[in-house]
Parts: sequence; C-alpha cells; structure tokens
Amino acid sequence: MTTKRQKVKGYLALATGRVFTGWSFGADPEKAAGAANDAAPHKTRNSGEVVFNTSLTGYQEILTDPSYEGQIVAMTASHIGNYGVNDEDVESKKIYLSGFVVQEESATYSNWRASSSLHDYLLKNGVPGLSGIDVRALTRFLRTQGAVNGIISTDGRDLDALIRKAKAIPSLEGRDLASVVTGGKEYKWSEGSLELPSAAQTPLIKVAHKGAKYKVVVVDFGVKQNILRCLVDRGCDVTVVPASATSDDILKHKPDGVMLSNGPGDPAAVTTGIKAIQGLVKQSEDAVKKGQKPTPLFGICLGHQLMGLALGGTTFKLKFGHHGANHPIKDLEHGNVDITTQNHGFAVEGEAGTKGEMLIKGNKDAIVTHVNLNDQSVAGLRHRTLPLFSVQYHPEASSGPHDAQHLFDRFVGLMEKNRS
Repeated sequence: MTTKRQKVKGYLALATGRVFTGWSFGADPEKAAGAANDAAPHKTRNSGEVVFNTSLTGYQEILTDPSYEGQIVAMTASHIGNYGVNDEDVESKKIYLSGFVVQEESATYSNWRASSSLHDYLLKNGVPGLSGIDVRALTRFLRTQGAVNGIISTDGRDLDALIRKAKAIPSLEGRDLASVVTGGKEYKWSEGSLELPSAAQTPLIKVAHKGAKYKVVVVDFGVKQNILRCLVDRGCDVTVVPASATSDDILKHKPDGVMLSNGPGDPAAVTTGIKAIQGLVKQSEDAVKKGQKPTPLFGICLGHQLMGLALGGTTFKLKFGHHGANHPIKDLEHGNVDITTQNHGFAVEGEAGTKGEMLIKGNKDAIVTHVNLNDQSVAGLRHRTLPLFSVQYHPEASSGPHDAQHLFDRFVGLMEKNRS
C-alpha cells in the first residue's frame, strides 16, 4: 500500500549549472525548505552537498544516519523502496539528510516487516525525494567533477534561479555539523541487537547478551544506534554523552573505555571534540607514567578523523567521498581484506615512516593500520604504545556481513587488559 498521488515534475539543480529532471516524491521540496529555514536557519531540507551511495539495500539505515546531515544522497541501485520501511531498521530517531534521489522509486512495496512505503516515510519526515533521473549520469558527473552542492525543487519556471541558489549553499568544509546532530544531554543505552524470528509475522527476538561488565562512554558526534547495540551485545554498560563533553565530563564516569562515534561535516571544525580527545590521550599518557592503567579509546568514522587530529595529524576533503557498502579495506598488519560500509567526505592524511611503516602525518607514534584499496586513503590507525585505535569505516553496519565485527571484540579485549 502507498499514498495515491499526482505526478509532479521535480528538478535537481547543481551549482555547476547542470540540471536533472525527474519526478517529485516524498515531501514537497518548497514546503520542506521553508519549514527547515524557520526552525533552523543553518539548514534547508531541499539543498546540500550531492553525493552518491553505491549500496544495493539499506536505504532506511542511510536515511537515518546522522552522518548525512547537510547532504543530498543519490542511490546508484536502480530500484529503491521495494521492501518499504519498518520501525526497527533505523540508526536514529529521524531523517538527517536533505534530499533523496533515486533512479526508480518503487510505487509498491512487499515485506512482512514493512510498516509504510518509502514515499510515505519521506513525506512524514518532511524530506523531499526525486525519482526518474539518470542516476548513472549523475554519478559519472560527480566522480569527474567531485561532490557539488545542489537543490531539489518542483518549481521549474526559472532554472537559472535554482542554480544560483545552489551556488549560494555553504560548503561542508569548515562546518561543525556534529554539534547540530548530537544529543543535548547524556543518557543510558541498554538495547542490544534484534534477531529475525524463524517464522514471519512474529515479533523480532532480542538477542541474549552478557551482563554489563564494562563501563563505556560513547561520545555522540552523530552516533548510529547499531554501534550502541554492538557494545551492549558484548557486555558493555553504555553511557552516551553529547559532542560538547569535555575530557573531565567523560572521565567522571570512570569508564573502562571510550568510544568516539561517527558523525557529519568537517572534522577540523569539531574543535571541542578534538580538545576532549587530547585530554583523554594525556590522561592515558599520565597513567602510564605513574604505572597505572590507561583508558582505551576506539574511534569510528568521524571519531577516527578526530583521533587523527588530536594526535597532531591533518585531514583533507576527498573528491567525492566514500559512500557505500562495498569498500575493500586492507589490514596492513595482518594482511586480510574486509568488505566495509563507509560514509565520509574527509580523510586523515598519512605519510611514509622511516622504518617502512605508514604513519599519520605529524605523529611518529600514530601508525596507519588500514588502507582503502580503491584509492589507498588511510582507513585505520593505532597508537604505538597507548591502547587507542580507530577505523574510517562502520564495523556495525554488517556489509561483509561480519567482516569488521571483530573490532568491537578488540575494543573489549583492550578494556579487559587495562581494567584497574
């Protein structure tokens, strides 16, 4: 079932001057833009940086990933919406991206878990969609040109005016979007993973998990809920704190470990987070000097970039970013390759070390552990002596489907080893 609607032409105008024409679905882009402007001047619901995502499935998780704040996402898969949406497969409480572009929106959906159509879901959440455009051509253009700003509209009377609006959209560079998507206060999280039942039309099963053994503080730069579930599954007592938390705010919980979450925007602009991580690193250094146990740190995606910056490294903006569930990552220390989910537009800069190692530029003790085999960009790091590591991909996203889950086990192992 889906809401009956009249076909209305829609447009994706890019700042470069190129315009793609298709059909509007989801929320009306003009109304969505007006509502967003009234409530939050920093954001419009129909405009942002246009990026492409190569995932075949998982569009509901993509829609609710806070890391897509400020972006319009184009899906390269030819049919999107065919299994509808449900109440469980979300990574946050709402949709964060500014627009959703597909080649063909499925007018009907079929799945026993589905509660509504993709169109109705976008409509309910005030997010505009655009279907019927040549996404292959758009993707090829973005790969050549690089990520560009764009705007979705149903007003085709003056396309030049739409292009001018697209040109006026601020760049993601220099913008601290983590402070926009983070929760306003700290909270406890106790929900573990869900498991599909053996028979359809029965409730999902909560996976039995170990009793809470490790106290973990998660710094919410735009955290995905499945990261929290993966921690609970491994016996972690999880407290989530906002991106504004200082190192003192974090350490007052006396954690066995600290998780630095994913999130959107330019990592270099998240100065509060960088300062907090520097405080955590110093605490670990001081603990080692005193013969005490340091606190393990684990960073994911934006958390990885912030870790690199806190260790004295630098970051840069990728041409069109990494967005998809099929990125091959090589573990330089063990030789294996994981298939990973990625969603980021910035990367940590690496350099060759004198001992044949690859290092984070600016710190001889920050060793590069993983690289993206598509472009050789840095995809993971660890400290030479302290129990901290991070990866530029999402081990909770199950694209392998379990290739990278061992990273959570590694984090638990560090906590066990370094417990006071």
